[in-house]
Amino acid sequence: MRTIPLGKSDLQVPVIAVGCMRIQKLDQASAEKFIKTALDLGANFFDHADVYGNGACEALFAKAIGMTPALREQMILQSKVGIRTNMFDFSKEHILEGVNGSLNRLQTDYLDILLLHRPDALVEPEDVAEAFDILHSSGKVRYFGVSNQKPMQIELLRKYLHQEIQCNQLQLSIPHSQMISNGIYVNMENEGAIDRDGSILDYCRLNQITIQPWSPFQYGFFEGVFLDNPKFPELNKVINRIAAAHGVSNTTIALAWLLRHPAKMQPVTGTMNINRLKDCVKAADDFLSREEWYEIFVAAGNKLP
Repeated sequence: MRTIPLGKSDLQVPVIAVGCMRIQKLDQASAEKFIKTALDLGANFFDHADVYGNGACEALFAKAIGMTPALREQMILQSKVGIRTNMFDFSKEHILEGVNGSLNRLQTDYLDILLLHRPDALVEPEDVAEAFDILHSSGKVRYFGVSNQKPMQIELLRKYLHQEIQCNQLQLSIPHSQMISNGIYVNMENEGAIDRDGSILDYCRLNQITIQPWSPFQYGFFEGVFLDNPKFPELNKVINRIAAAHGVSNTTIALAWLLRHPAKMQPVTGTMNINRLKDCVKAADDFLSREEWYEIFVAAGNKLP
């Protein structure tokens, strides 16, 4: 699969990441088949979090694949830490404990990437810096990132960290694309002009931070998928016509729309369906024209100034 550098690092990653939040829904045999298929497709970047299934997703992943050092070297493993019941926790103790738990469940000695999972209002960046130093120097984590953070939150961390923030996982899909639209409606008084994220898209591009769009097929906050949804008749009409012209599925076009953006994003899939995963992977090689990209953007309800 086509690859891109992760942030400023020397780590080359597939442009499609495989999200494992729902892997617990599979039995062990199905999970093994899914993971091996992903590897065969070149989709060897797997996104986890300690909170997914309260750790069960990480444990099933390693058990299903029969994790060995040789298999581990074929994968890029990313996990996240920081969400606890009714709170967020970026304390040094919780970060270290969370990583150790993930390593144990994933049956590995190291994570390729660790993300701080959503912002912690009580974050003490010095604490995070100490935890990252320990994890990096011990070889337990090679690279670091964040999720759902805006520029000044990242800048606060960067003041104290000795490691680069390489990626930022953000919700982004065709109907949930305000981080893109607010850069189009500059100096206007409509809803789309409201900057709710501190221009995080431009910030990440300026600082070579890879954006990892999560829920790329969802609209709203886990309200459902927009593909083949009667709530989005015009959008689906346009996507389906473009998909037919390219000889691919609407799933492929939805991801290709994100990959067409010059920010060099790395969408995180959520499907556990092998055929749908194959459609996702095809997006890595399907390039939309400027005309097609904007037609889809407008069909999602965006009006150009």
